[in-house]
Amino acid sequence: MYHLIRPLFFRFEPEGIHHFVTAMLKTVNRIPGVSALQRKMLHVNDPRLEREVFGLKFKNPVGLGAGFDKNASHVKEIANLGFGFIEIGTVTPLPQPGNDKPRMFRLPADEGLINRMGFNNQGAEVAAGHLRHLKRDGLIIGGNIGKNKVTPNEKAVEDYVKCFDVLFDVVDYFVVNVSSPNTPGLRELQEKEPLKNILNTLQQRNSKNGISRPILLKIAPDLTDSQLDDIVDIVKETGIAGIIATNTTLSRQGLTSPSSVTSETGGLSGKPLTKRSTEVIKYLSEKSGKAFPIIGVGGIHSPSDAIEKLEAGASLVQIYTGFIYQGPTLIKRINKALLRRNK
Repeated sequence: MYHLIRPLFFRFEPEGIHHFVTAMLKTVNRIPGVSALQRKMLHVNDPRLEREVFGLKFKNPVGLGAGFDKNASHVKEIANLGFGFIEIGTVTPLPQPGNDKPRMFRLPADEGLINRMGFNNQGAEVAAGHLRHLKRDGLIIGGNIGKNKVTPNEKAVEDYVKCFDVLFDVVDYFVVNVSSPNTPGLRELQEKEPLKNILNTLQQRNSKNGISRPILLKIAPDLTDSQLDDIVDIVKETGIAGIIATNTTLSRQGLTSPSSVTSETGGLSGKPLTKRSTEVIKYLSEKSGKAFPIIGVGGIHSPSDAIEKLEAGASLVQIYTGFIYQGPTLIKRINKALLRRNK
């Protein structure tokens, strides 16, 4: 069904159709019985799919990556599609419009997307407000946090702390995003010393709250092996819960789409990222001796892509671009494939 309507969606500008579809999703779910019907058609409820990772119990290992629901405006409706967990954000302390439009570009020939959104969001307080009275029904929610564009790197830790404090009571885990290529200078925070400062500060904050939240680090696929070695050391030194591998890439290698699109600045996601993100997962898993959990994301467009990530060392997976290209049944297909694999 989705493959019949996708060509129509793809006639429209990507960001505009995204807002149209999410608005329609919210409208449709107001119709009595629709939510229950979606859950009946798309959910795969089986205890064999459950995962306990960094102290949290996930109904299934397939999550929605950050960026789709930046302001936590559609969590209830998205949950009906069968996800085991949803990551909101990236959220910054203050609202910001993001980069100038257009800022998202499709690469249908490569099943990819290029985006330079720039952490456009309504701010941490708005996201927290949307989550405060949400009925979870076992759904795990992650909060992906970043710094405002106007905040200099030497004060970045203050922005991460502000987001952490505002969202602490309404999310189940945190993701520190220092790997987006679309905020000037942000990736410089992946260097060992500034990164340790941010993570240690959040960990100290975490231990003062009586209860603690798992803190994960989202990394870029463009890191060298030496930088990945540093990441392993940082995870062990700071005691954070794990890694999300990976964010979007700056590489344009192997693309077949027209240069008019591939030359756009921004991070590339989707199928072109499949191999590299899996390589990073495998490297981190082996180098660390499986010392910490990894959430695998990047180019998952089929059940076999998800299984490949899990076999490489991921404990959970997330989809985003694959969700756009393959539609909501991808979640169910992955979960069904995992059940067949576990027979």
